[in-house]
Amino acid sequence: MARAAGEFATDIRNGLTKPGQKELPSKYLYDTIGSKLFEVIAELPEYGLTRADERLIRGHAGEIVERIAGDVVLCELGSGSGTKTRWILEALSRRRHTYYFPIEISSAALAVCRRELADIDSVGIVGLEREYLDGLLEVAARRRDGQRILVLFLGSTIGNFSHPADINFLRNVRMILKTGDALLLGTDLEKSVPQLIQAYDDPLGVTAAFNLNLLVRINRELDADFDLDQFRHLARFNSDTGSVEMHLQSLRKQSVTIHAADLQIAFEDGETIWTENSHKYSHDEIARLAEVAGFRCEAQWIDHEWPFTESLFVVK
Repeated sequence: MARAAGEFATDIRNGLTKPGQKELPSKYLYDTIGSKLFEVIAELPEYGLTRADERLIRGHAGEIVERIAGDVVLCELGSGSGTKTRWILEALSRRRHTYYFPIEISSAALAVCRRELADIDSVGIVGLEREYLDGLLEVAARRRDGQRILVLFLGSTIGNFSHPADINFLRNVRMILKTGDALLLGTDLEKSVPQLIQAYDDPLGVTAAFNLNLLVRINRELDADFDLDQFRHLARFNSDTGSVEMHLQSLRKQSVTIHAADLQIAFEDGETIWTENSHKYSHDEIARLAEVAGFRCEAQWIDHEWPFTESLFVVK
């Protein structure tokens, strides 16, 4: 716990002292409260991404599994509650006993995941409280001869990586895998700017609460004195990168002290902290991701109600 708190403080210090644009890693949005707020966001009519992801997995789980022969180990990067994974696991477990490795930095999320999926027969669940690549390395080390790994990276989480970090991340995943392994990658597709802004700045203010909760977390865990009344949620579309950005904007010139990070940081009126990036992909970009990262795009399934795609990348 002390190590995690120390890493949190270090990341906050590094992000807020970064030259130019202040930043905070988006992974810290998902504490217990943040995760619950995101579950509410996923149900909002303005935010169709999660429902599109679920429709594709539910409707095509059998086809996805059929494309990967043999004894398959299932590994999920950022499993959350594991709700969407149920259909993949049920399809795999009808073939043979299956091991599922959800990888999460949140122990609470892993506990929920185990409860959510415990009723599926012929499935062994081994939760790994790790960063994505560290967890995947452990899964690869545990595999038996002849086993193939199917990695799930759903919800368009890849869009949270700025270019070229998304490509670098997928290359690192590829380096851990072997020929015959596969990655099921969820990607949100391009949409109109008004539709995107409404999805990330909903009328009820749930996304605003989700974003501002990061400051609440820093206050609570790092003994800081952010005044939430002096910051607001801001969502904007960056046309140069094709991404929605979430920011926390200072409403006045002010200074904030974060005792556990040994930091006093000044904000100008209107200055922002960049908290999350959500890139929206074109079909050509997805094909390029596969190629440059060392995969072959074996198949795609597209949701047209909320343009979204699941792509099955197979290791070359």
